[in-house]
Amino acid sequence: LILIGGFVQLLAGFLVFRKYDHLGGAAFLTFSALWSHLVNIGAGNSEGFTAGSIAFLVLNAFLIILASSFNVVLLCMTLAMELLTVCFLLFTLENLPLPFEIVMLSIFSIVCFYGATASLANSMFGKDLMMMGPPLFTAESSKKDTEDPPPCICPKSHCTSGLRTIADLLNTGAVCGVPTDTVYALAASCKHPQAIEKVYRIKDRPQEKPICIFISNLDQLRAAAPPISPLLWEFMENVYPGGIGCIIKKGEWLKKLGVGAGYSRVGTQDSIMIRVPDLTVLVHLIDMTGPLAITSANPSGEVDSTHHDMVISRLGHKLEGVLCDGESDEVVASTVVNCTKIDESGITIVREGCIPAGKVMQIFESVKNR
Repeated sequence: LILIGGFVQLLAGFLVFRKYDHLGGAAFLTFSALWSHLVNIGAGNSEGFTAGSIAFLVLNAFLIILASSFNVVLLCMTLAMELLTVCFLLFTLENLPLPFEIVMLSIFSIVCFYGATASLANSMFGKDLMMMGPPLFTAESSKKDTEDPPPCICPKSHCTSGLRTIADLLNTGAVCGVPTDTVYALAASCKHPQAIEKVYRIKDRPQEKPICIFISNLDQLRAAAPPISPLLWEFMENVYPGGIGCIIKKGEWLKKLGVGAGYSRVGTQDSIMIRVPDLTVLVHLIDMTGPLAITSANPSGEVDSTHHDMVISRLGHKLEGVLCDGESDEVVASTVVNCTKIDESGITIVREGCIPAGKVMQIFESVKNR
């Protein structure tokens, strides 16, 4: 029975450690050591048990102090274990009153049973169905007071005021980090070519690599009246909004779209990649700013940023703002499709991203057959 008790305490300590509760785990593992130490009594080694128990009394005293900052149940358990150890010492001295032994064992059993039941119930249902009790004291942390302020303006995406803040920055020629339906991106207004130039400097992006534009809906593109064939219109209607960007032929129609002075700084001389993102907050932002020049928010050649914290830590000191939206929906960028010769030879996959190339080709074949 003594060995079984030690094993149960050891198992409980291991499970608690797995839950990242290091204090509770340390307490259970310490109790396991004491429980196993009881074998010394059965072996007739009372002197060794007495010395070990005295050492445990000192160690458990520190656990009592720590438990008082955790919860009432753990505090009661460590206190009961301290008194139970006193019982063991009195037993070795043959001076243990029977009523005292019964009371201590009863208290310890009740506390252990309640603690185990409460922990199990609260873990299973994810809420505090059985109270564990508040800590008797907590150490106040001054972490918030010592944290460095963010290197740029970092409003929350779910706040209208935050969206307006980023929109105002973009409209004045700033470069900001924004969430997309794939990974985080750097955004600059197409009305400000100097902002697009700044994007290249921020990323150390080679000048020969073009930057695409995002619009909020396909109706904006129709209003600009680009020379697009019925097949390409049908294809774009099937992929927008979403994680597929279409490269189409460039022309003066882009200025009707609202690209403005940034015409020569987006796309190549002959083509431009356009995408309609499937993210409500970004669509609203584009409605407030007009088309945005977009590229992934990472230093050139490095992995994409999948959380606003990554954007802030990597590029925040070079940006005017970052719209914070938590984890990104994808871990890779969009799939890029060349549609400039869609009527002559179909489409080609320039970059496979979050949408598999096979699915893109399946959509195209379906549209073409219709």
